[in-house]
Amino acid sequence: MKLLVLNGPNINFIGIREKSIYGNKDYSYLCKIINEEAEKNNIDVSIKQSNIEGEIINFIQEAYDNYDGIIINPGAYTHYSYAIYDALKSVNIPIIEVHISNIHSRDEFRKKSVTAAAAVGIISGFGLNGYLMAINAFLEMIIN
Repeated sequence: MKLLVLNGPNINFIGIREKSIYGNKDYSYLCKIINEEAEKNNIDVSIKQSNIEGEIINFIQEAYDNYDGIIINPGAYTHYSYAIYDALKSVNIPIIEVHISNIHSRDEFRKKSVTAAAAVGIISGFGLNGYLMAINAFLEMIIN
């Protein structure tokens, strides 16, 4: 199995920004635990991050015919990027949306995800473990 893990704006600043919400582990730690989980389960994983909407769309389009699944944390684009939603819908790849914090317990504008409708599921509020949960969800989908 080959997975793309795609992170949107400011995810590269976890461990620096709003530690009470995102924790004190940094982005390199996140990449490390994702790679370890993937290796443990014999999954080929690529991790990408961008603060630029068009670049995220390019990564999604490049995933077409190259990946079996996408794990995406669109960051703030979650709440208003119909362009990312359209890109996710166009590639016909199973997608799991991940959020480090519980978006439903935050600001009113964060409670709506326009990108979620393109996903087979959403994992929200479990910190960095949400990424590992998403990897394991893909494994379960393949087994069943």
